[in-house]
Amino acid sequence: MEFHAKEQLPGLLDWMRQQMKACGGKTAVIGISGGKDSSVVAALAVAAYGKENVVGVLMPDGIQPDIDYSNGLVEFLGIRHYVFNIQGGTGGILDEMARLGMKPSRQTTVNLPSRMRMVTLYAIAQSEDAGIVLNTSNLSEDWVGYCTVYGDTTGAFSPLGMYTTEEVIALGAELGLPEKFLIKPPSDGLTGLTDEDNLGFTYHAVNEYVRKGVVDPAVKEKIDRLHRTSRFKFQLMPVYHNGLPMALTDETDYYK
Repeated sequence: MEFHAKEQLPGLLDWMRQQMKACGGKTAVIGISGGKDSSVVAALAVAAYGKENVVGVLMPDGIQPDIDYSNGLVEFLGIRHYVFNIQGGTGGILDEMARLGMKPSRQTTVNLPSRMRMVTLYAIAQSEDAGIVLNTSNLSEDWVGYCTVYGDTTGAFSPLGMYTTEEVIALGAELGLPEKFLIKPPSDGLTGLTDEDNLGFTYHAVNEYVRKGVVDPAVKEKIDRLHRTSRFKFQLMPVYHNGLPMALTDETDYYK
């Protein structure tokens, strides 16, 4: 089925307004990386809530060479924003680990900034007028689990969670975002490698598989394995209840 961004936008924006209302929120708080996902979510939020109700948060970890993209995005959208350097937070944890004689793994150093950024977003959101953190992940990344639990998987709701990378770009173009905010290759921010370098296949391959079922057998095996082993990142925390009736979604049922 051909994707039509213009036809998608009215329903998506209406859904975003409903979700914000359901959260009791007013101010959308968004981490701005300067890449397509955060740029499109910010543009969607402006369209849905008005730019006066959107706050962008730029979160370099020390020096961020490509922060001009983020600065350019918030300037283009005309939204209020903060530049919040997370180096003190990440550095403090790593320093404390060193004091305890612990050597952080590569996985620790890669995931820590993402988690620190989410802590920062929630700290800011809870200091804004009914602030709500919006998730900026897309379907392609989530499908293969290229995301950090309690980091970029987090947020009150996910406007792009069911859109592939190519569909996100189409939505951004329809919203009038300049091309430079839509074509910046996503990277891990640590090694200089892109997401696709780390994965060993392109997001286009994921998109063709997800939307059309077309994929090279060798790539399919990799995608299926990553998809299967990463589902825990998207489920509610399993709770053992030994047959006791409980409904965690309804506070009146807690003790039934």
